Amino acid sequence: MRDNTMIRKIAVGAGALGASLFTATAAFAQEAAEVAAPVPNPGNNAWMMTSTILVLMMILPGLALFYGGLTRSKNMLSTMTQIGAIACLAMLVWIMWGYGMAFGPEGNAFVSWGKFFLAGVTSDSTAATFSDEVISEYVFICFQMTFAAITAALVLGSTVERIKFSAVMVFGIVWLTIVYFPIAHMVWAGGGLFFEMGALDFAGGTVVHINAGVSALVAAIILGKRKGFPEEPMPPHSLTLTMVGAGLLWVGWFGFNAGSELEADGTAGLAMINTFVATAAAALFWMLTERAMGHKGSALGFASGLVAGLVAVTPAAGNVSVFGAVVLGAVASIICFFAVSKLKPMFGYDDSLDAFGIHGIGGMIGAIGTGILHDPMFGGPGDGSVSLASQVGIQAAAVGTTIVWAAIGTVVAIFVAKLVTGLRVSDQVEQEGLDIGEHGERAYN
Repeated sequence: MRDNTMIRKIAVGAGALGASLFTATAAFAQEAAEVAAPVPNPGNNAWMMTSTILVLMMILPGLALFYGGLTRSKNMLSTMTQIGAIACLAMLVWIMWGYGMAFGPEGNAFVSWGKFFLAGVTSDSTAATFSDEVISEYVFICFQMTFAAITAALVLGSTVERIKFSAVMVFGIVWLTIVYFPIAHMVWAGGGLFFEMGALDFAGGTVVHINAGVSALVAAIILGKRKGFPEEPMPPHSLTLTMVGAGLLWVGWFGFNAGSELEADGTAGLAMINTFVATAAAALFWMLTERAMGHKGSALGFASGLVAGLVAVTPAAGNVSVFGAVVLGAVASIICFFAVSKLKPMFGYDDSLDAFGIHGIGGMIGAIGTGILHDPMFGGPGDGSVSLASQVGIQAAAVGTTIVWAAIGTVVAIFVAKLVTGLRVSDQVEQEGLDIGEHGERAYN
């Protein structure tokens, strides 16, 4: 009897000990699971690194050659140098305060803060994607850094051949700070104004193209026309280089659009094929429009249409069907053609390389068109939870707000640059060319 009692006590004690050990182990496992940080998917990381380099190629050499070929030969190096320098400036400003203003941990509907000078970012830090996946935060920072760099460079398409190099640099610092970073936050950051509205902007129709295009128009108007414009002919000095630049832009744009999914998945594939077909349609429809207007289909028209298609499909890349992208590219190309050939002469502004006519107008067509073609009625990936009219209204509100914000911010940035640098080169420098006058070099001997 005593032995049985002893056995029961031992059994009870052992059971209690086992239960306590199990409970402790389970609690420890739960704590470990909560503490364990998500690990970036190596495939997504690799794709985003590749996309980042592709976007860099869009700037140097893509945009530099595209814009440089469109200028007169005496301003070729000046144009390329301005693009390269403002891109480098944007990269440095981005890591100091730009990333914090766009994607910082604290913020409101218009701007964020925190992580200035990348405080707290390490090799183990991660950034969220649009699913349960994460990528390395340094990779996300680099990817978004190239977007800031090319947007600032795009603005210069309206001001080349007459703006001082020093003015470009001062303008870049102010403009990025008060225009680009807030709009990037509004569109892409949780809590941002457009993000919470439900605006669709897959890869930067508002952030990059409407923003840059409207800013380019405002800057060109304040800066004034080139000497001799529009009486003197100012044809591109090298359409060969422009065509090379256009090709590099198209190749790099796959990083721009498909990379904006932040993952190597099916939506990235949709963005990729849409970037093919919208661009192809736009390049051909620009040339067809030239023919319909009694002109020959031109290399300049092909390159212009190609870029118009790329611009229009940017907000739509992962948001519309393949045939929706074809329609969008064709429509945007035709409208951009008339913006460049009719609207600019009508109002008389000197948008040197048609940054507004292609990027501004094309971006607006793309943003509004995305709201229409996203609807499942047109084969888009929308689920029908937001009506077509409501989505178009949201898109229009985002476009309108971007136009106003960019215009006001550009006025401020240009006048700060004018106060500090004088803004415009002298008549003599403009006459002899900015290559010699600003940089002491010639593109061609």
